[in-house]
Amino acid sequence: MGHDKAAQVKRVFSIELNSGSDMRSVNLPNESQHLVMEGTIGVLKRAEFIEDSVLELVGTRGLLRVDLSPLDLPKQYLRVQAVSDK
Repeated sequence: MGHDKAAQVKRVFSIELNSGSDMRSVNLPNESQHLVMEGTIGVLKRAEFIEDSVLELVGTRGLLRVDLSPLDLPKQYLRVQAVSDK
């Protein structure tokens, strides 16, 4: 169908927080509605691909892992925004 096979794979993620106070909110109305989770992993210390299959974002208050490889992120999905010092 013209879609890349990697784009059709369901992605798994995990979140580890140092404290329950780092979770700002979780909205779980019921199974048929979408889930919203908000919290903080703190200041970003590191972002790297582990074993070329998991993107790991490590912060001062926790970490987020998503099963993505660099090959799963074609250029059209990457958005880099330059930050101005002005």
